[in-house]
Amino acid sequence: MKNKEGWDGKLRVEPKAVITNPEALEDSDYSDPEAPPVEEIDADEDLLADEDVNVENQITRINFPPDIAESLTELDLYDNLISHVKGLDEFQNLTSLDLSFNKIKHIKNVEHLKKLTDIYFVQNKISRIEGLEGLDRLRNLELGANRIREIENLDTLSSLEELWLGKNKITEMKNLDALSNLRIISIQSNRLTNITGLSNLPNLEELYLSHNAITDLSGLETTTTLRVLDFSNNQLSHLEHLGTLKNLEELWASNNQLTSFDEVERELKDKEKLETVYFEGNPLQTNGPAVYRNKVRLALPQIKQIDASML
Repeated sequence: MKNKEGWDGKLRVEPKAVITNPEALEDSDYSDPEAPPVEEIDADEDLLADEDVNVENQITRINFPPDIAESLTELDLYDNLISHVKGLDEFQNLTSLDLSFNKIKHIKNVEHLKKLTDIYFVQNKISRIEGLEGLDRLRNLELGANRIREIENLDTLSSLEELWLGKNKITEMKNLDALSNLRIISIQSNRLTNITGLSNLPNLEELYLSHNAITDLSGLETTTTLRVLDFSNNQLSHLEHLGTLKNLEELWASNNQLTSFDEVERELKDKEKLETVYFEGNPLQTNGPAVYRNKVRLALPQIKQIDASML
């Protein structure tokens, strides 16, 4: 599934290699008969001749010369072994900080970085949203793939536009009222069972809720600015509570328990801006795959795309 900009709505986590022959890890004499021949290297060829043997492969702490602090605006230490946010005292001109794929447990020592507009702490070991007080220029906060259970301590982030919390342990959407500039919320792959906390977000445009345990779409009535709504891979059996979403352009509803084309027509036919719908994996599609697309087209003549196929 992709939106019209080509984004699939999924958490931005790099794929990991899968070991298909784990026995090779235990047997030093193991060889794969299907493997291509090994390239031979002449004995006098030293592959490390130009390398510094003292260089470590991964960084374990932040330690930069203070004389570069004033000019540095973006710092990316993605995919290392950093466990503590330290060493940034002099870097007050930073606008972007990326410490994704590290071993950080606590967000600390960033409150003084008042010019930050983007923070990326994806795939760490963070269990609480904290230590961000006063970052009133922050526009984008990415905390996906951590251990967060509660949305909290965001009240001072008055400029926040994008909040990415996919693949955590969140059970309830709450404490969002102060984020009046929020345009995008992603809480995919969490533990939500219903939709709450959105009533005071007048600029919300994109909401990503896939891979939760949501059974009811009530709670969306006030989100009249929504353009993109994704609730794929939940437990919904009825399409309802969408009547006020007049600006909807894309609806991603795959892999639920939706059965009624009448509900599809009732809830969506009046959405003049609607261009894309995804219903694959619902009984709507699986019970009659041969007639499914035609039924969707009849119910929603304004759309341009059904699932991955353009009309």
